[in-house]
Amino acid sequence: MQFKSRLIHAGTSRDPFTGASSVPVYLASTFDQRAPRVTDAYDYTRSGNPTRESLEQAAAELEKGAVGLAFASGMAAISSVLLLFQPGDHLLVGTDVYGGTFRILTTLFRRWGLHADFVDSTRQEAVNAALRPDTRGIIVESPSNPLLKITDLAFIAQLAAQRGILSIVDNTFCTPFLQRPLELGFDLALHSATKFLNGHSDVLAGLAVAREKSLGEKLRRIQNAFGAVLGVQDSWLLLRGMKTLAVRMEAGQAGAMFLAPKLAALPGVRRVHYPGLPEHPGKAVHDLQASGPGAVLSFELESPEAVGRFLRRVTLPLVSVSLGGVESILSHPATMSHAAMPPEERAARGISDALVRLSVGLEHPEDLWADIRQALAA
Repeated sequence: MQFKSRLIHAGTSRDPFTGASSVPVYLASTFDQRAPRVTDAYDYTRSGNPTRESLEQAAAELEKGAVGLAFASGMAAISSVLLLFQPGDHLLVGTDVYGGTFRILTTLFRRWGLHADFVDSTRQEAVNAALRPDTRGIIVESPSNPLLKITDLAFIAQLAAQRGILSIVDNTFCTPFLQRPLELGFDLALHSATKFLNGHSDVLAGLAVAREKSLGEKLRRIQNAFGAVLGVQDSWLLLRGMKTLAVRMEAGQAGAMFLAPKLAALPGVRRVHYPGLPEHPGKAVHDLQASGPGAVLSFELESPEAVGRFLRRVTLPLVSVSLGGVESILSHPATMSHAAMPPEERAARGISDALVRLSVGLEHPEDLWADIRQALAA
């Protein structure tokens, strides 16, 4: 079955009791159990709920994994995944990652005793050199946030398998519509489902999909104990949003491909980061592991002051945190997604105060271009 068809029918596409075209919203915190110590499929919604289960099945089907799990946010998903490790374990983490991932690794989990070293995952020799005998996992993003750097996912998965360590990838930017890392050998794929998977800027959610059932069930036990599960109403909204993922991603990607070369040619734009541009250093690798460059790009202006003038003048996109909505969203990583990262850390990673990230929505690309051009002219 083609991916677009699987999007529509993944999970529970029809209610088995009534034939309804939408899985019901089971607003129940607890379930009747007539016999002591005999548990039916559901007992307490933290441990399992039919609506959330349908979403989790859909996520597993779309990523081609064995077990899907839905969390209260993307950070709840990655925090729960980090609980797979033990104090004293060592992790390798890509340098260009979401600021929240950096923050939790360098604060809470560092105090907990988990050691993380950040490495340029686009350089295979750097990854090999950073491995230690106590390394237990590798975490990467590709494309990365916010510089759209590309990591060779097959290399990372193969290296992790050879060393017997967990390979974890944040697949938020591409979604399984464009890229399926589990098929390349990754153990876990993570999503801030708040973004493209939901697509309407009205749900906070995270997903984790495990390639192997044993790992997925281990993570499920952590989810149940930790309790950061996705609410039932949000599970239903996310299920509904995922059905239109293909058409939304195709439209947003077309808009990004239209805008990126125009931005690159503008005076005042120093550089555009987008794997759909021929000059992007990771384009060849990305083309091998994904079916498209996606709907997110970032670009650098001449100064932080120019960014301020630009963001005050633009009218169509939201100027906001987050991405992946039907509306275009402009973000300033230094003060938004990566504000938790110290300035010297941002500078070392090439995340300047003049960098702007654009998630292209469903507006007509010509209208977006006219708005962006007039704002940049300021």
